[in-house]
Amino acid sequence: MQHPCMTCGACCTQYRVAFHWMESDEVTPGGVPHQLTEVLDPHRLCMRGTHSKPVRCVALDAQIGVYSRCTIHPNRPSVCREVDASWEYGKASPQCDKARIAYGLDPLTLADWRWRDGADNDDDHPDDNGNSPSPQAPIAA
Repeated sequence: MQHPCMTCGACCTQYRVAFHWMESDEVTPGGVPHQLTEVLDPHRLCMRGTHSKPVRCVALDAQIGVYSRCTIHPNRPSVCREVDASWEYGKASPQCDKARIAYGLDPLTLADWRWRDGADNDDDHPDDNGNSPSPQAPIAA
């Protein structure tokens, strides 16, 4: 089995993705590609496609519920890195559940993570940069 997010992508079509302008690759090497952002206010940018309805992040390559990938995954904003899938780290994510339900998808359960029970997960589930997950996932702005 694969990670449930690889067949979902619903969160990328439900929430504004706002973050501090210093996360842009214009300021921080390897940051969020500036050409994919727009100015939200003097301190924040947002991903194009997430500022108004209908929401769909410009970096999303997906057919919701079938396949999903972030075209800038290694360079995605911090707010995206902080959103966990429900039960990925042992607790529900209301943000994930709400996005999935909006597409008629069932919320994830602990059973959706059984595929990795036998995997070598001694690394405390680090993110792309080797960091442990945040203790509490904030709701996107």
